[in-house]
Amino acid sequence: MSGYFTKSFYGLVKSDSDMPPLLLRYRSSRRFILTTICVAIFTDIFLYGIIVPVVPFALTKRARVAEKDVQHWVSVLLAVYGAALLASAPICGYLADRSTSRRLPLLIGLLALAGATLMLCFGHTIAVLVTGRLLQGISAAIVWTVGLALLVDTVGQKEIGQVMGYISISMSVSIFVAPLLGGVVYDRGGYFAVYYMAFALIIVDIILRTVMIEKKVACRWEKPDGLTVLSGPLAREKVASSTQQGDPHPGSGVDITFSESIAATNENRALSGSPLALDDQAIAPSGRRTASILISDGPVAEPGSESNLNNPSECSPRVESPSASTLKKASRWPSVIVLLSSRRLLSALYCALMQSALLTAWDSVLPLRVNKIFGWQSLGAGLIFLPLVLPSFLAPVVGAFSDRYGSRLPTSIGFLLATPFLVLLRLVDHGGRAQVVILCVLLACLGVALTIVMTPLLAEVAYILEAKEKHHPGLFGQKGAYAQAYGLFNCAFAGGMLVGPLLAGALVDEQGWGTMCLTLGVLSVVSVIPALLFTNGWIGKKWKRGKTEGDQGEA
Repeated sequence: MSGYFTKSFYGLVKSDSDMPPLLLRYRSSRRFILTTICVAIFTDIFLYGIIVPVVPFALTKRARVAEKDVQHWVSVLLAVYGAALLASAPICGYLADRSTSRRLPLLIGLLALAGATLMLCFGHTIAVLVTGRLLQGISAAIVWTVGLALLVDTVGQKEIGQVMGYISISMSVSIFVAPLLGGVVYDRGGYFAVYYMAFALIIVDIILRTVMIEKKVACRWEKPDGLTVLSGPLAREKVASSTQQGDPHPGSGVDITFSESIAATNENRALSGSPLALDDQAIAPSGRRTASILISDGPVAEPGSESNLNNPSECSPRVESPSASTLKKASRWPSVIVLLSSRRLLSALYCALMQSALLTAWDSVLPLRVNKIFGWQSLGAGLIFLPLVLPSFLAPVVGAFSDRYGSRLPTSIGFLLATPFLVLLRLVDHGGRAQVVILCVLLACLGVALTIVMTPLLAEVAYILEAKEKHHPGLFGQKGAYAQAYGLFNCAFAGGMLVGPLLAGALVDEQGWGTMCLTLGVLSVVSVIPALLFTNGWIGKKWKRGKTEGDQGEA
């Protein structure tokens, strides 16, 4: 009995004849999976950002760093995290795309995060603190590559922009809450009280990641009742495994029999790129009525429903599902090489790097700046990030816009809008209430601009893979390459986290605040060029109003 309970709780039952795990429909629901990934990303960035207001003051007291070296080591600790994320993201993506489970890597990443937090909490030397930040970066690589790939598997390409909006909110709220709470708690409760919050959040994260069950695992217990939906990696795996075993009716144990009329209809649909369907009245040669199956190129909504996020029982992970014959057409080149050959993806990666650099550059300079000209301590250093982060609540709206109209317009406008606000921040050069107001207003406007950029870029990665799969079915093999694509995206984002704090810190030290703001403004306006030319495909090609290249066009 205890053995069954353990299997049922963790979702490890492998036989379709076994009883399903407890609360299966809720633990595998889209809303629960989205919540789990949002909390995982929130936890990861919270533990990244918690050191922003704390470390400048804790380094001198715990690690005995000289006052003149604090700026250098703050920048190093921020950049080390980005370097670890940069190096490990492609590896994590490669392994995740070949793993049978998305949840297992997420749990491994959580163990790395817990170990890193312990090292940062009890470390007294620079070496231990740097090692802890390295482990944090590795954990972040796992969360971002595997977590985002799991979301695409779950919700489908047509809604991915809106879902990534919630991811952006989770990320931005943690960026704000971490420095704020870190500063307040450190000021009132001391160094260890800050990490009590961190460990409490890790416990919540452990519970959610352990309880969650992937869609493809939940599908093992689904009983066909009129219509069974199979798509994405799940459909690929089922079709491929059945074909390799010589099953005349591929479908992982479900009888599939085409009548001549249905076969002809599906042949026409296949030529036009439409989903394939089997009539629920099809009769097998043995006389048994077979299960109805739909192999879809995207999530299938309930009749009359605008979104599948509220349907906990639906078993339809995303993406186009090539037939057994097209599965043999996978590229002989590694998926990473195929992805990097896309100008559209390279443009998205560059824009992600720039957005990350423009966002995280302030982590290493803003707390020290407000301390210098306003005399603010850790609490003020945390609160000053509020106007920069609050606009992130617009992210789902921006994501829904990109789902409908594509990513080109918001990405280009976002970089263009950010430019004047970055340049004008150089005006904040002395104390006074008016200067505080100017700083807050400019940071809020910058936050709006960077939010407009970030969410469409997250969705753009899914659009690119959908376009490639549509033009070349089976290009990335049976399991696709979503984790690897998001691994590359995270490499770019981590590159920005590495370059941003180091560049801003070095410019402030060598050239001053004004030059740093002007340099960031130049980087922003230059980023408009690739965003305008290549996002949603080459601008020179004819494209229709709407998310044209998300579904078709150049990949």
